[in-house]
Amino acid sequence: MTPTAGSCLEPTYFLDHDHPTVRDFTHDVIASAANPRERATMLFAAVRDRIWYDPYSVSRVPEHYRASEVLKVERAYCIPKAVLLTAVLRAAGLPARVGFADVRNHLQTDTLRALMGGTDLFVYHGYSSVYLDGRWWKATPAFNVELCARFDVPPIDFDGRSDALMHAFTADGTRHMEYVRDHGTFDDLPLDRILAALDQAYGPIVTAAAGVDDAFSRRQPGTTRPPKTGRA
Repeated sequence: MTPTAGSCLEPTYFLDHDHPTVRDFTHDVIASAANPRERATMLFAAVRDRIWYDPYSVSRVPEHYRASEVLKVERAYCIPKAVLLTAVLRAAGLPARVGFADVRNHLQTDTLRALMGGTDLFVYHGYSSVYLDGRWWKATPAFNVELCARFDVPPIDFDGRSDALMHAFTADGTRHMEYVRDHGTFDDLPLDRILAALDQAYGPIVTAAAGVDDAFSRRQPGTTRPPKTGRA
């Protein structure tokens, strides 16, 4: 598909790159970029590492999925992180869409597995799709570098020349992520469809209170752990 300005570059309700916070973040990250590929790779790394991955942060409130809100709270699960990356790519003049796939996480924590009813299947895992050099590339910014180190998984890097998806294996050869089904890409976040899929897969856990899962905690001196809500 050849991108068009209306569908792949314009701001939307969720991809609100016309918001000053999103514009400022984008300009700050790509200030030294020499070409579109560098813009894309710099933005990918910034979203990956500046927004902490928190699988317990699902909300039913649409506003919480807006790119500007994700930047404000600085923690999110894969879908809001993909929304943010897609928005800042558009802000940098790069055609981009949000995409989704079902994946199995073979390194899922016991706490998260129990919350999800015993399954390791994550439905509607989010990624971004960006148009560079005449073709579309997939890139998922979900896991920040520090979290990857905890699970002994190499961080995902995006070079603008190949897809950047979840690693199939850890550094020692243990099975990690398995892509099961791709749902395609969208011009804006199909939140109603996603929440319906989560309800069907896991029941009402997207609004259930979750216990502390230290594997995903972000603790810093002088700070307290924020409240969490549950989701795959």
